[in-house]
Amino acid sequence: MLDYLALATVAAVLREGSFEKAASALGVTPSAVSQRVKGLEERLGATLLTRGAPCLPTPIGAKLHAHIERVRLLEADISDDLQGLAGAGETTPTLRVAVNSDSLSTWFPHAAAQFTADTGALLDLVLDDEAHTTERLRTGEVVAAVSADLAPVAGCKIHPLGVLDYAAVASPAFNAGHFAEGVAGPSLQSAPMLRFDRRDELQSRWMREVWGATPLPPTHWAPSTHGMLELTLAGLGWSMAPITMASPLIAEGRLVELLPLHRIAVPLNWQCTRLNTRLLDAMTKAVKTVAARQLRKLAPDV
Repeated sequence: MLDYLALATVAAVLREGSFEKAASALGVTPSAVSQRVKGLEERLGATLLTRGAPCLPTPIGAKLHAHIERVRLLEADISDDLQGLAGAGETTPTLRVAVNSDSLSTWFPHAAAQFTADTGALLDLVLDDEAHTTERLRTGEVVAAVSADLAPVAGCKIHPLGVLDYAAVASPAFNAGHFAEGVAGPSLQSAPMLRFDRRDELQSRWMREVWGATPLPPTHWAPSTHGMLELTLAGLGWSMAPITMASPLIAEGRLVELLPLHRIAVPLNWQCTRLNTRLLDAMTKAVKTVAARQLRKLAPDV
């Protein structure tokens, strides 16, 4: 039989990143946290955590972390009916979800608000690129994810949500200075661009589609959707922006779309574990409802 108090302590260390922060979250001393983790590792004969800043799970630690998070979801379904569980440990259940920055900056907050209004639960959001959020689901770090990955994760359900459209944009001054004679290979090679991080391929994809293989231009790195848009407005470079954010700025004349007839469509889906729990069902319902209103409907040929 697994020691669920010790497992919950391991999960707290992984959520908070350190023994000290886990102790604060659990209302115990760092020494107690250390003793619980060490005791569990000794009983199992395996190292569960890599100590560091932050602490990270070993492969077996990741599996046990995923297990305890699913147990917590199941307990949340029955805690209101059992006095022995109600009020024990965390009083408010928390759902851990991976989401990409552009969704978090556009449509996802409305789904989050609907979920919390319906359930009173909390959200622990893990930010990652839409092409990599499913890896968080695959390792058990989260129980659901907004993803551009169309391949279902083993043991998970997948729900197509719709399309998030992107436009290549720049400030009018930047556009006049770098693309005065049109958007072409030479100008694309020399005009600085903005990217979210090293895994952000939207700009490269757009360049290949409009001009073919082109060497990457000078690049500014800005790991924030809103920050990248502000830097674009300030004239640091051109970027790919969600059309829902860019359209009002284009209408106001503060941004220029480089090629209005060429946009990038990113189909999104919702993947979640197959657990039938009240919280997961409520989150799935909220995500699908809001996505149906705010994302473009997925076309058969996308």
